[in-house]
Amino acid sequence: MQTNWAGNHVYRAARLEEPGSVAELQELVASHERVRALGSRHSFTDIADTDGVLVSLANLPDDVDIFEPGRSVTVGGGVLYGHVAESLQQRGWAMANMASLPHISVAGAVATGTHGSGDRNGSLAAAVSAVEAVGPSGEIYRLQRGDADFAGSVVALGALGIVTALTLDIEPSFDVRQDVFTDLPWPVVEQSFDDITGRAYSVSLFTDWTADSVQQVWMKSRGTDSPGDLLGAAPATATLHMLRGGATESVTEQGGVTGPWHERLPHFRMAFTPSRGEELQTEYFVPRRHAQAAFAAMRRLGPRMAPLLQVGEIRTVARDELWLSGAYQEDVVGLHFTWVRDPEAVYAVLPAIEAELLPLDARPHWGKCFTASRDQLLAAYPRLTDFVALRTKVDPGGKFGNAFLERVLG
Repeated sequence: MQTNWAGNHVYRAARLEEPGSVAELQELVASHERVRALGSRHSFTDIADTDGVLVSLANLPDDVDIFEPGRSVTVGGGVLYGHVAESLQQRGWAMANMASLPHISVAGAVATGTHGSGDRNGSLAAAVSAVEAVGPSGEIYRLQRGDADFAGSVVALGALGIVTALTLDIEPSFDVRQDVFTDLPWPVVEQSFDDITGRAYSVSLFTDWTADSVQQVWMKSRGTDSPGDLLGAAPATATLHMLRGGATESVTEQGGVTGPWHERLPHFRMAFTPSRGEELQTEYFVPRRHAQAAFAAMRRLGPRMAPLLQVGEIRTVARDELWLSGAYQEDVVGLHFTWVRDPEAVYAVLPAIEAELLPLDARPHWGKCFTASRDQLLAAYPRLTDFVALRTKVDPGGKFGNAFLERVLG
């Protein structure tokens, strides 16, 4: 049986196909009534499932084509971020941001609005300048930044076709150092949050929401400059994993040692299993203007979440114009929850979290666990109705539909 990365979802597809070329993929799509792309299986719900044919793009050419004059790179639909990063670094180029793990596919991460961190850094999807996909009749279509439907076609939940290539913005390679601090008091976070997240290129705060302090702060700084002291937090004296008992060899190098961007911006090394694997994840994007209200609400819920929560993470993401992005027209704070793998218990606590965060205009991450209804999603994502209309235009027969899309789009 085929399962997702976390092992909590068994795919119900009739079969799995692994085409070796785009032409084979076009023929496969054209000849079946229901098709979905599998991605790297890092979603925690049935978003990638189908009652038809599930398609893995892992056997498509793993092309990474750099266009230096345009500062862009075009990658195949099945390529992983780690592979893109290595290829770029070898040529002296970089992406501005990466997610916490490099093991995920570029197309899947973009389609679900996945992100890295940084006050001035957009989500991974914000780097996309062009999309190429196979439509429902097997035709190839291409959209680029500035086209009428482009903003609705990047974070697209797999609903508009199977992405065969993405073009991303790149920049010259740069170095990053990672410094970790411990025990940052919550009153300091409340008083100086903007200062804290502005002290480095990318900042992550790890908390269990019950202690009087944030247990760890990971600061990723461009270049060699130290972020200095951190408002009373103690510099870590050894390499730390954000999960209690986690294998520290799996995390990217800490201790202020400067290294290439792609070996510091992620939390985890490509050669190791990220996080713990056997887990569930949830995330909500809260407008930055509501960050402190959201923190207070989560601290009130901390004791209820504690038996299920492995760790919480706080990151920031810069606004963009992509319709289904969690950062659509809002600078946001991502509140991430890594749970134990107990779906029944996790889904029982999610309504309490959403009762606090959705009134603060929070948006659920599309690839992670949430219970928000379609009406609540319509309120959270103001362009959702426009996206439904775009989907009807592009895929009127619902070839790329599935149970997940029926729930969230209607």
